[in-house]
Amino acid sequence: MLPQLERRVGKLLGFISRWFAYFGGAVLIAIALITVVSVIGRALTGFGLEPIKGDFELVEIGSAVAVFSFLPWCQLNRGHVTVDILVRHFSSRVQQLLELLGNSAICVIAAVITWRLWMGMGERFTFFSQETRDALGFGYKPFSAEETFILGLPTWYGYALGVVSALLFTVVSLYTVWRSVNTLRSTEVSHVGS
Repeated sequence: MLPQLERRVGKLLGFISRWFAYFGGAVLIAIALITVVSVIGRALTGFGLEPIKGDFELVEIGSAVAVFSFLPWCQLNRGHVTVDILVRHFSSRVQQLLELLGNSAICVIAAVITWRLWMGMGERFTFFSQETRDALGFGYKPFSAEETFILGLPTWYGYALGVVSALLFTVVSLYTVWRSVNTLRSTEVSHVGS
């Protein structure tokens, strides 16, 4: 029952994470195109062209959104950097235990990142009554909306997109801990049975 549930949850998280990664890739392509068009515009100002207004603001926000969009897919597929040169010499059981510890650490880190992004968004979000803000953990309502310098985009937009991806990263990290525990348990059962 539990291995089947784990597989179903993993399949669902894989589907969602893959689409987040596609979205992150599309954002990277968009900011690359913005950069190219802006550089060409700067180079050809004598011909009546000009750079894209606020291009660096769009690249800055887009880069952060793209990075957070890739994290769930990376975690789900064991894509983070590991020290295999040392670990591969350990027994299978020790390797699985180290994977569990690594996934647990990443889970804690993902939760902290999500929490801090949530708090950062709340500091820039000017809506809701103080009671609602307190219930959401947003803190005191800012006097005015923080905006980007040139385009005047509210900075909470980037935070909101980052929070959604970071929340998925946290959920996927919890799943990978569960997956590691189940792998470790199945190894124990096979050792006891043999």
